[in-house]
Amino acid sequence: MVLKKRASAVLAAVILAATGTAAFATENLSFVSWGGTTQDAQKQAWAEPFSEASGIRVVQDGPTDYGKLKAMVESGNVQWDVVDVEADFALRAAAEGLLEPLDFNVIQRDKIDPRFVSDHGVGSFYFSFVLGYNQGKLGGNAPQDWTALFDTTKYPGKRALYKWPSPGVLELALLADGVPADKLYPLDLDRAFKKLDTIKQDIVWWGGGAQSQQLLASGEASLGQFWNGRVYALQQDGAPVGVTWKQNLVMADFLVIPKGAKNKDAAMKFLANASSAKGQAEFANLTAYAPVNVDSVSQLKGDLAPNLPTAYAKDQITLDYAYWAKNGQAIAARWNEWLVK
Repeated sequence: MVLKKRASAVLAAVILAATGTAAFATENLSFVSWGGTTQDAQKQAWAEPFSEASGIRVVQDGPTDYGKLKAMVESGNVQWDVVDVEADFALRAAAEGLLEPLDFNVIQRDKIDPRFVSDHGVGSFYFSFVLGYNQGKLGGNAPQDWTALFDTTKYPGKRALYKWPSPGVLELALLADGVPADKLYPLDLDRAFKKLDTIKQDIVWWGGGAQSQQLLASGEASLGQFWNGRVYALQQDGAPVGVTWKQNLVMADFLVIPKGAKNKDAAMKFLANASSAKGQAEFANLTAYAPVNVDSVSQLKGDLAPNLPTAYAKDQITLDYAYWAKNGQAIAARWNEWLVK
């Protein structure tokens, strides 16, 4: 109890130091995310201690809906204050004037990995797409990199891939086809789709984390592209799954404030807390997603740290959110045409 009170006092001091003003017990803000265990962890790591220290009540809402966010801003009736979005959407929405610029007098920008902060968004967390495999299906024949997905002789069975036209699948196809990591962009779409054609009949698509875990743990898919946190969770449950971190593909979520948010000042304070070293470390310890604050790593649980992207920085390839923000909609049109062929 003493430690809990001391931690709350420290958090309150951080918030007050960051804002220079006392918070008011009557303030509220709405927080929107994707639901499930991720939002539960965001509530536990960020919202509850923030409310306790500041007196600002955080109302959970969701799921994130880009169309709804845009409609709110354009109608001038913004009901959301902080929204967890994908990194490429954060950049595109900023370019379209849908977001508030962040106040870096409140948010400590110099402590955030530069890959995960912009004028209108700060990282929520980051993760890697990794190559996961079912050890029961592949035995001791452990795959080493993305080329294994396209070698159906050496690595038989279905391949599980993320079904949405977003950063990840096209890049791994190009890497497997021999494109150097520093030459991925602009994406050679013809080459990427031609490579995917070679295994199209062997692909099973997943659209959410639970589905991806079921495919991998059951062996319905022998190997595939997965969020690192989902593979870690399976391993913790004793599932016979392995992972390779070579060419792990880094993607991130960002926290943004919609233009015209009614509780903008409270939202800035919330973002300062969520992106702090403590806030990021506590969220990472709950989820196995990596912290964006460079001072958080030393606060990670000892048994967790080796299972996060932060331990494999030399093998990382950071996906180009800016490229996808500009070209994502055109790629999506071609992606959908390819899927139905």
